[in-house]
Amino acid sequence: MNHSPQTIQQALEEPYSLAKSQISFFRENGFVKLKNVLTPEVVAYMNTTITEEVKRLNTQHLPLNERDTYGKAFLQIMNIWTKSESVKEIVFSKRLARLATELMEVKGVRMFHDQALYKEPGGGITPWHADQYYWPLATEKTITSWVPLQNTPMELGPLEFSAKSNRLTKGRDLKISDESQHLLDTALSEGGFNNFAEPFEVGEVSFHAGWLYHRAGANKSKNMRKVMTVIYMDKDMKLKEPENENQVLDWKTWCPGAVVGCVIDTPLNPVLYQIDGGGKREEGRGKREEVSGKW
Repeated sequence: MNHSPQTIQQALEEPYSLAKSQISFFRENGFVKLKNVLTPEVVAYMNTTITEEVKRLNTQHLPLNERDTYGKAFLQIMNIWTKSESVKEIVFSKRLARLATELMEVKGVRMFHDQALYKEPGGGITPWHADQYYWPLATEKTITSWVPLQNTPMELGPLEFSAKSNRLTKGRDLKISDESQHLLDTALSEGGFNNFAEPFEVGEVSFHAGWLYHRAGANKSKNMRKVMTVIYMDKDMKLKEPENENQVLDWKTWCPGAVVGCVIDTPLNPVLYQIDGGGKREEGRGKREEVSGKW
């Protein structure tokens, strides 16, 4: 059983001190980008460890030109934490889970699932979509951490956010597709939403709400765009009656055994971070970082 080096484990446990302005920015816009969340050493370790598992677990071998839009967008490997102890130690990072807790302003978070999203050289766009279309979750208290495993300039296809679009209900019945790209591009434009896209530096991590519309550009480089994501939910999240076949599938995949109307508390959904019974948070250390994402 392989474990991550002690220095990496410590870096993944140490708190990151959020400024009130960063929490307010997330509350207002539905996303935030945070600089220096991870050190270059941690990112390099994550890159090596996760990429090894992606290569081992990948089952997509069709040429790009034979895939549909979704298939061209990225290689998608999910719940890697259940197959690798080293990846589990990364995904269970209290540093990241605490950030998710504080940004959502809840008392703690559970694992929903993880997924590696690797966009191949020449890989196509990821169309506009909202993740929570796929999830049978009773409230909007969900959040995704998007962790690039390399410096990510525009030509690699970094994530793009439509600020405040988690308030838009139109399009919530759309899965990722050419249709979602076309219809949502029009709806977001007509609604006057501001789209935000910029490169990611090494160590920079973004968080976005489950109903926030987002997309990513094509990978125009000759290198793989490597990203690891962790999807968190409020620790008190309940399962809702599924509204589409994708939510039925995600129920069976990410929280098997959970009961509609009850808190999702299965072996696949452990609590990753919570505020103690007295309502106290851990004291963060280090410099407060300025929020990225203003226009």
